[in-house]
Amino acid sequence: MRCPFCGNIDTQVKDSRPAEDHAAIRRRRFCPACGGRFTTYERVQLRDLVVIKTSGKREDFDRDKLERSIRISMQKRPVEPERIDQMISGIVRRLESMGETDIPSKRIGEIVMEALARIDTVAYVRFASVYKNFQAADDFESFVSELRPNPAPEE
Repeated sequence: MRCPFCGNIDTQVKDSRPAEDHAAIRRRRFCPACGGRFTTYERVQLRDLVVIKTSGKREDFDRDKLERSIRISMQKRPVEPERIDQMISGIVRRLESMGETDIPSKRIGEIVMEALARIDTVAYVRFASVYKNFQAADDFESFVSELRPNPAPEE
């Protein structure tokens, strides 16, 4: 593994342990050339996924991009980082186990929204506002009104 600080390719593993509910291995590494320490994660990749954008453009699936968008929606929410990691790993496993290598971005967005709705409603609304491209406050209002249970009819 190349050192991110000096580029040396001869780094040493100092510690390894399971991470993300045993779905990955976390390795602490040390660079003897510059003394830098850094962490890497090793995960199983079942197949190479390709995302088909709504424009028809194709690009390789990027777990980091998925993680960034989810973490942005979860900012300052009372959800443990381990829970977020588990959710992301679950989404990726679900995508990989779909049996298809080409996955529409719309399907990925739906899966993420399902997962966020189960964990945190505020994060769900934040993600939906970007995913569904809300343009005005009315868009938020109509979306949130769908989340609220209908009041019981008065007799």
